[in-house]
Amino acid sequence: MSSTPTVTGAEPSVRAGRVARVVRHLPRLPARWVRPVLVANLVAEVGIVVTGGVVRLTGSGLGCSTWPECQPGSFTPVRTPESAYHDLVEFGNRTLTGVVAVLALVTLYVVLTTWPDRRRMQLVAVGVLAGIPAQAVLGGITVLTGLNPWLVMGHFLLSMVLIAFSSALVRGSRDEVSGPGELVVHPLARRLALGTSAVGAVVLLLGTIVTGSGPHSGDADTPARTGFDPRFVSWMHADAVMLFVGLVVATLVAVRITATTDRARRSWDMVLVVTLAQGLVGYVQYFTGLPELLVLVHMLGASLLVVTLTVGVLSTRRNPV
Repeated sequence: MSSTPTVTGAEPSVRAGRVARVVRHLPRLPARWVRPVLVANLVAEVGIVVTGGVVRLTGSGLGCSTWPECQPGSFTPVRTPESAYHDLVEFGNRTLTGVVAVLALVTLYVVLTTWPDRRRMQLVAVGVLAGIPAQAVLGGITVLTGLNPWLVMGHFLLSMVLIAFSSALVRGSRDEVSGPGELVVHPLARRLALGTSAVGAVVLLLGTIVTGSGPHSGDADTPARTGFDPRFVSWMHADAVMLFVGLVVATLVAVRITATTDRARRSWDMVLVVTLAQGLVGYVQYFTGLPELLVLVHMLGASLLVVTLTVGVLSTRRNPV
């Protein structure tokens, strides 16, 4: 008895081909606008982290007392003498989520129509768009649970994932072809870069725990904290940062010695610059009692570190996305 052989992956390939044929008939954005759209999407993802930091540092996390409404029976702030400015700050941050969603949708359209055959670029763009409602729902649950610190951490870390995805799209836009491509560094340098990024993720995680244990809870009246000793978790975070700095230097040396492209070298130069700047801000804010402005700068630095680290890892290979 004979049977028809099954080709693994054939069905997804057929579907991908159909999608490519459809999007080829859609109007394309002029080439000169493609990269600016992707950069704008990345800037918006970083910006929403900064505005979220403003919400937290001004104690406005519960300025809107419920979700998806701002106040019971109203999607917009209901002004009262007691609300001060907190409801406006929180509502402003929620409104910016809509701007980020529009940019993510435009980004997906641009990726589909500009690179109809680049499956990985398309999947990353879908991931960025899908992350927006996920963030909104997680943010809503965070409000409904009174700014549970663990949910606040998850909210921030999901933003870091979306920033990484958006950075990958900007980096991928520099390549015109799809396919895995070859390494532009020694395989050991590539593994070192991946290990460094993994430790970077641990540094970010510990940083959120430090914030969740410190004074800036996000609510001016009823702070919710993890219960950990802030000093202890701060020094754990600092130890991880020192390990991370050492790995960044080691990766930079390995890339500089073995890389066949200047892009890879420049990318890791930027990783080191942002890492040192972020470490400096972190130590200064710790020894100056966590002033709000420095904490906000540190949050921006975390976002920029994710950007440079993502680009650095991807730049160790041609056509990474």
